[in-house]
Amino acid sequence: MRILGLDLGSKTLGVALSDEMGWTAQGIETIKIDEAGGDYGLNRLAELTKDYVIDKIVLGFPKNMNGTVGPRGEASQKFAEVLEETFQVPVVLWDERLSTMAAERMLISADVSRQKRKKVIDKMAAVMILQGYLDSLNS
Repeated sequence: MRILGLDLGSKTLGVALSDEMGWTAQGIETIKIDEAGGDYGLNRLAELTKDYVIDKIVLGFPKNMNGTVGPRGEASQKFAEVLEETFQVPVVLWDERLSTMAAERMLISADVSRQKRKKVIDKMAAVMILQGYLDSLNS
């Protein structure tokens, strides 16, 4: 069983993948997207779902700190519907509050330069989202 983890932004889509046992998440790539233009990187996601035989997608669901859903959360809900229709696999919306911040802290503590952090932050956030989901299944 392979699970794809996604962190949706307005310009990039961070992608992570579980191992076959569903224990660990690894960062795969960051896909450039154009949310305003309606390009969500679905062609690349189609390649990944085919190459890795994906059973489920976990999509980061950004909520406000008080638990309400704002514009980014609404965008994720709409994207989840598109993913389910396109790939015919279940999509789980996973609370991603502070995942990008945690990923940034981890990269800073690893002494990754600001320029390199910018390139991998979304992929790392996808890893943290997916790993949180996997941990919840295995606990």
